[in-house]
Amino acid sequence: MSYAKDVNIGENESLYMLKIPHPYYLCSAEQSRFMDEKTITEFGIDGFTLMEIAGTRAADFIMSEIPANSHGVFFCGKGNNGGDALVIARLLSQQDFNITVCFLSGTEDLSPDADKNFRLLQKLETDIQVLKWEDFTPEDYDFIADGMLGTGLNTEVRALYSDAIEYINKQKAPVFSLDVPTGLNADTGQIMGSAVQSDFTLSFGALKIGFYLNEGFDTAGEVILCELSFPNKYKNPASYLIDEEWVDANSPSREKKKHKYDGGVLYIIAGSEGLTGAAVLAAKSAWSTGLGAVVLITPKGLLEVYEKQLVQIIKKPIGDHDDVYFKESHLADVLEVLKEKPGKLLIGPGIGRHEETIRFTQKLLTAFEGDSLIDADALFALSKWENWDIPDSSDLILTPHPGELKSLLNKELSNDHERMEAVITFAKQNGLTILSKGMPSIVGTESGVPYLTGYDTRVFSRAGFGDVLAGKTGAFWLKYSSAELACFQALLNGYKGSKQYFATNSGSLEPMDII
Repeated sequence: MSYAKDVNIGENESLYMLKIPHPYYLCSAEQSRFMDEKTITEFGIDGFTLMEIAGTRAADFIMSEIPANSHGVFFCGKGNNGGDALVIARLLSQQDFNITVCFLSGTEDLSPDADKNFRLLQKLETDIQVLKWEDFTPEDYDFIADGMLGTGLNTEVRALYSDAIEYINKQKAPVFSLDVPTGLNADTGQIMGSAVQSDFTLSFGALKIGFYLNEGFDTAGEVILCELSFPNKYKNPASYLIDEEWVDANSPSREKKKHKYDGGVLYIIAGSEGLTGAAVLAAKSAWSTGLGAVVLITPKGLLEVYEKQLVQIIKKPIGDHDDVYFKESHLADVLEVLKEKPGKLLIGPGIGRHEETIRFTQKLLTAFEGDSLIDADALFALSKWENWDIPDSSDLILTPHPGELKSLLNKELSNDHERMEAVITFAKQNGLTILSKGMPSIVGTESGVPYLTGYDTRVFSRAGFGDVLAGKTGAFWLKYSSAELACFQALLNGYKGSKQYFATNSGSLEPMDII
């Protein structure tokens, strides 16, 4: 498998250079056009050849899903998306498939490569039915191929095409969309008026970033990459898809620890009266990764709760017996605990939003010179802090859910594409890492390179899952010394845990199920 150029994942983590296989590149429509044009005009592989390769790979996949002698209908537009469909129709017709081709806007003014493929189709000595939309008669087709509109769509779908979309979406037959479902914006994942609901999207050359934003995930169905002959030098993605294959390959192996404190300690500042569950989940989650030591710093009034539920976790009580939330007066004692052993800090789960706690959090982050993962209520404290005064020596990971991100940025984010762009900008400008929770989860980095999850994260939207994710992220940060790898590993760990759960259970997933 071919690999990308090295990706530097942080100025303070320059020892780690990610090598990401090209199948996990996520490209915009413009980047896809660039690769296509450069391959044709500079490298010398003509568009007709690229279309033949795309069609061949798509046809092979359809044949792996649909038995021979099946009847398929191909809906074609005038452009190269329609040309791709014509290649597939031609190839399948030679494999004993019954083929109907329907042109939405007739056969005049086809793109040059589409027109050439239409003429090839006409040369075959097979019974291929060719129709215009106005002459189309619905039948019980065995499968449908959508080759109407490709990546260039940036306005709402118009009549005839919208009529065809409505027809397709009412059918029970499996739908194969070519390159991108008609009506789906390849960049934003938004539906442009209406869109084909695909069972499979056969993406040519590169995965499109819109498959994983907004409505893209539910519209594209199962995405299949059909690789084309694009030289690697033309591949410059907008983002990367987080996947276990390349994340594990890039995660350095660790020697077995001789002592529980080898490799550092994860300090957790969490919990307040009524919110102790968040601290319990974060601490148990961190411990489950195999860390040698997890230290929970807690107001002394809550110690009894944690003694019963967190047997393996080291507890460091602060303040008096009647203290049930963090106060400014606790600051000196907390800083002394943080000096005991080298490590990283997770702060925020369940600490509450008392005015004293907000001031405590802001002053602690000003004084602590180590690395901090800032989550939940600590993010609220950040949002109330006009000018952050955090030491330059401190690397930060922020883990906001969408509401916390809006408060942090003080701006409305109406869709996932806007959220991604905001995360990219904020992470780069402030030199930190953001794990933006949601569907999809987005990891923004110091370098400005974003990473997206490609699986359904909506199962983790209930209370408590954020605390589990924070605990695992903090723990993996210690294990791999990389903020980005910590985020990737934590996200994948939760995903694998959910898959294991649903393999044997049908009920609702609970946070403890993935610890």
